[in-house]
Amino acid sequence: MTTTTIPAFGLGTFRLKDQQVIDSVATGLELGYRHIDTAQIYGNEAEVGQAIASSKVARDELFVTTKVWTESLSRDKLIPSLKQSLEKLRMEQVDLALIHWPSPNDALPVAEYMQALAEAKQQGLARLIGISNFTVAHMQQAIAAVGAAEIATNQVEIHPFLQNRKVVDFAREQGIHLTAYMPLAYGRVMQDPTLLEIAGNHGVSAAQVALAWSLQQGFAVIPSSTRRANLESNLQATGIKLSDAEMQAIAALDRGERLANPDFAPKWD
Repeated sequence: MTTTTIPAFGLGTFRLKDQQVIDSVATGLELGYRHIDTAQIYGNEAEVGQAIASSKVARDELFVTTKVWTESLSRDKLIPSLKQSLEKLRMEQVDLALIHWPSPNDALPVAEYMQALAEAKQQGLARLIGISNFTVAHMQQAIAAVGAAEIATNQVEIHPFLQNRKVVDFAREQGIHLTAYMPLAYGRVMQDPTLLEIAGNHGVSAAQVALAWSLQQGFAVIPSSTRRANLESNLQATGIKLSDAEMQAIAALDRGERLANPDFAPKWD
């Protein structure tokens, strides 16, 4: 896969461990997922690598993302940590390496870890590089350090109840792609009356509507599931086309409901 674009539909592995993540990735690959998302802090890179190695899918057909944890952001640690990730994943290169979170309390300057990440790319450890959980201010610093063209995506929490518009608008102005994580808001989309009504009109599920809403805005989505039926139905969201009125109805659901908000998170926009 020599494309420089990120496949719109991926499989997230956050919170999945051991045999559970092996099974999820194996099933996902069997169903046609070709974009797999992991991270150093998930503690499952080795299992993800194992599932990929055991599958019949050729490496060049896959798009694999991992993320560098906050403890390895310094210039001397970032590249060694990425090499460890590659060892666990049984790969010579990931398709995308992201900075998982900005340095807590901005202890390290953004320029330091973005330049180290760019160096990792030059060394061939990652085909593309990007960022995750970056605010507008952090994006500005990242752009100043390496240029917007080097930033393949900003992976942030986006779902109907947290639409993250300031970050989305700024990223779009700069030509930076967005990846929506937690696109189903941990399943909360399944209970929303508006999403259920739209789902009924299309003969699909509320989860599929939430995914279609993200995809239709040009975001990549990386929902996770351990159940084959859910993995399969999530993937079918790519075939749903929502009307402008439906998109507007979902836009009205934004209530700033942030689910990923650890104590080291940046000051959000």
